[in-house]
Amino acid sequence: MPADDVDRIVSAWRRERPDLDVEPLEVLSRVSRLARRLDLARGTAFADHGLDGWEFDVLAALRRAGHPYELSPGQLVTETLVTSGTMTNRVDRLATRGFVERHPDPGDRRGVLVRLTPAGVAVVDDALADLLSHEWALLADLAAQEREELANLLRRLLRPFETEG
Repeated sequence: MPADDVDRIVSAWRRERPDLDVEPLEVLSRVSRLARRLDLARGTAFADHGLDGWEFDVLAALRRAGHPYELSPGQLVTETLVTSGTMTNRVDRLATRGFVERHPDPGDRRGVLVRLTPAGVAVVDDALADLLSHEWALLADLAAQEREELANLLRRLLRPFETEG
């Protein structure tokens, strides 16, 4: 297989610091570089729909919740890994754009639920379809078994950082 930028970086570190085992760079530097490139590609896919990444994250969390596509602000905080103050600001901005509405929580007189509007459903569905189209193109050179193996290996690496939910 032809050398890539990580191969050159690892080779240089091996030359400069032969006392260190730099093997983790072989995997994790590639994961890091891939993550940056995916973030850029996702940003482009979302921008094509007038969305920022954080907007997609909130709308997608609501859409995944199933009909009627609503969650409490606390559930949104858990789903998107931001603070409650940040989520309040994000919901305000999405409501201004007509993508979400706040409704009283029938199970908690003091609580509210954030619900997708039809416009919110439409924009997140369209953005997801485009995102998946881009991501399938990125995976096109991998066979189904390779994709499954890669997903399983990445799951093992990620598991210690995930919260039980």
